[in-house]
Amino acid sequence: MTAVLLACLAGFVLAAITTPVGVSGAVFLLPVQLDVLHTPNPAITPTNLLFNVVATPGALARYRQRRLFAGPLARRLVLGTLPGVVVGAIIRVHLVPGARLFRLLLALFLLPLGCWLLWRTVRPPRRGPGDLPESAPALRPGRVTTLALAVGLVGGVYGIGGGSILSPLLVARGLPVPTVAPAALAATFATSVVGAATYAVLALTTPGSIGPHWAVGVASGLGGLGGGYLGAHLQSRVPEHALRLLLGILAVALAVGYLARVG
Repeated sequence: MTAVLLACLAGFVLAAITTPVGVSGAVFLLPVQLDVLHTPNPAITPTNLLFNVVATPGALARYRQRRLFAGPLARRLVLGTLPGVVVGAIIRVHLVPGARLFRLLLALFLLPLGCWLLWRTVRPPRRGPGDLPESAPALRPGRVTTLALAVGLVGGVYGIGGGSILSPLLVARGLPVPTVAPAALAATFATSVVGAATYAVLALTTPGSIGPHWAVGVASGLGGLGGGYLGAHLQSRVPEHALRLLLGILAVALAVGYLARVG
């Protein structure tokens, strides 16, 4: 019962903090599972995906109420991440149960990205009196889908849903956080549903702790359901500048955490 309550509390707090920038909080649930709840490996990955399945609908419902949910960006991200997460789950179970290399690669990717995002937010480019405001660069649909496919593969391996990678990358390209956040969470939800189902099937034919830890996943997800709704509600009250800073800080913190686990 203590583990269930801790999982619920952790899910609520993490989702409330990370949802405004399009991150479900599952990536920060990993150390809680390992060091506090002692979830066996590799069951941590499908448990994280189960958390996303239960938690993200709260935030998506709130974004839908604000008419921020639907859009071409969300559809492209979902279509790209779905096949990637299936391949990633197979790789995780049969080839890289430790996933040390993926932690290192993610850290080396997220650390400079987060630092650059923080720098551009604190020190935006100077403009002359006659310069027009900086606009977001156009992203080709094919590039978005390819990016989502790669992120879905990594998400399937590590059980992160993809939002923690997609959000800082797309915001760094100039897209506004209110546009990116619901699209990234929609992709996280879709890939988590498919990924959790893939792990459930693999658990039928593969020995070991392959399936999710249901008590931890559901409890943390229920906490995240409320926290995600709260976080999505608070997003409209937080300036874009502060949201970009939060996203940069989360990316750097996540990279540092990955590096610490590699060591």
